[in-house]
Parts: sequence; C-alpha cells; structure tokens
Amino acid sequence: MLKAGDVILTAVQFTDTSEVKIRPAVVLFEELGNVVVAGVTSNLKMKGIPLSKSEGAVKDSVIKLNYIFTISAEMVYKVLFHLSKEKKQLIYDELCGRLGGLKA
Repeated sequence: MLKAGDVILTAVQFTDTSEVKIRPAVVLFEELGNVVVAGVTSNLKMKGIPLSKSEGAVKDSVIKLNYIFTISAEMVYKVLFHLSKEKKQLIYDELCGRLGGLKA
C-alpha cells in the first residue's frame, strides 16, 4: 500500500511524446489502484520544491507540482524513500495555494 509522501520509481509517459521512461515521482494519494503523483526531475533549473540527496534522492532534484498525473499502482517499480513531515507540508501548502482559485 502506497502512502502520501512515498518517493517511487514508476513508468512515466512524457507530455511531448509517447515515450515512456522509468522516473521518480512523489505519491500525493492512492485510491482504488490509481496513484496520483507529482513528477521529480534532476533538472535544477525547473521550478518546484527542492529535494536533496541528504533527503534520500539519488541526485539533488526538484518535485514538479506542475506535472501531476495518475498512474496504475501496477506501474510502480519500487518505493525509494519517504518524505519528511516538513517536506510533505511544503507540498501541501504549495498545492493548496495553487488550487485556491477553486474556492467558492
């Protein structure tokens, strides 16, 4: 069972091509075998939340909250590590800020 804050390796289809590669992602939530994740990149020029090697990443990376997608739980190769409570709070706060326009 996957948990919010798990950093996983999964098959990812890129938005600009039909190519699929194995990449890290952060689990936002899982429900009925569907896993909503945010992509992770080692391209430090990208905007997002920093993720360092000292936190468990293979390389210093960025959690891209502008790249959220749904995968099947069957596409998860493995759980790499789990984010700290503080890092999960940063993700939550950033997502809430971006979704603020949906408030009635």
